[in-house]
Amino acid sequence: MNTIPLEHYLFVAAALFCIGLAISITKRHFIGILLGIELMLNSVNINLIAFSRHDPERLSGQLFALFVIVVAAAEVTVALAIILRVYGHYKSVDPDEVKELKN
Repeated sequence: MNTIPLEHYLFVAAALFCIGLAISITKRHFIGILLGIELMLNSVNINLIAFSRHDPERLSGQLFALFVIVVAAAEVTVALAIILRVYGHYKSVDPDEVKELKN
């Protein structure tokens, strides 16, 4: 059985993290920034699973990946609620147009 070397997983995860970082920095609306953050969290999950697969007797990498997935789901829920409130108040999802968060 051929196994994929650990370096390949790390390369894919690094590329995914860089793409997510570039999206988070360059996008001009909150949804794009949120998508970039999700890509970065997924790259962390790839690293955790790859290292867990590298040492099959320990399941800590898979447990950490599950924890990251749960935190990412909670983050998306809270972030979308905040985005909806900001849109309801400012009628825009452009972060540059939202100067202050006072009532």
